[in-house]
Amino acid sequence: MRNKLIAAFACTTALVSTGAASAADLAARPYTKAPAYIEPLFNWTGFYVGGHIGGAWTNEQFINNGTGAPFGDLVPGQGYRQRGAGIMGGAQIGYNWQANNYVFGMEGTISGLDNKGTVVNTAFGAGDDVFTWRTNVLATVVGRAGFAVQNNLFYVKGGYAGVNNRLNVSDTVGAAQGSGGQTHWANGWTVGAGWEYGITRNWIVGLEYNYAAFGSQTYQLGGLSGNYTFDAKPRDIQWAVVRASYKFDAPVIARY
Repeated sequence: MRNKLIAAFACTTALVSTGAASAADLAARPYTKAPAYIEPLFNWTGFYVGGHIGGAWTNEQFINNGTGAPFGDLVPGQGYRQRGAGIMGGAQIGYNWQANNYVFGMEGTISGLDNKGTVVNTAFGAGDDVFTWRTNVLATVVGRAGFAVQNNLFYVKGGYAGVNNRLNVSDTVGAAQGSGGQTHWANGWTVGAGWEYGITRNWIVGLEYNYAAFGSQTYQLGGLSGNYTFDAKPRDIQWAVVRASYKFDAPVIARY
């Protein structure tokens, strides 16, 4: 009997020791806290499409180049320059690529504008020599480079610009009479700068200013005493617009 009690006591002691060791092992396990959720940084990479609206100013110039008959009571080398302003609006499409805080991209725009003017030559008092002009379509293809501060993007741009330009002339008094009009596409260059802000993951708004200059085109206008020829161009166009774009999803960048 005594031997049985000693054996039972030994077994109980062994079980208690094993349980205590297991409890000590459990208490030694480190506690790992789940990482807190961090809002992803705005990512400018991706394709986007959108629209813009604002104002434009055209500085139009036309000069009698002296290769045709006298017209509009202007001798060769004489002409006019006039500024016209109006509302403009259109669409843009492009792609941005972001590397750290630097953003690079390409963009194309097409805009309609209503810049026009009328000049009446009253050199001989008749007031019959009327020149009218209009620029109504503007297109650009540019490269962009900018610096991003989370949802803000500050950028510059530059590249090609082209514009649809029309010149009309009417002379109804005197020996050199005639009237006519011609439209040409003028090629040039443009530079600009802007700021954009990502209001959501996909929607972007911004402000932008641009300047463009163009080369001359020759306008031949028929009349009773021959062809009247002018060199005409939008000497420059400036425009400022408000923009809104939808950016298609790109990979999310998260910071922990």
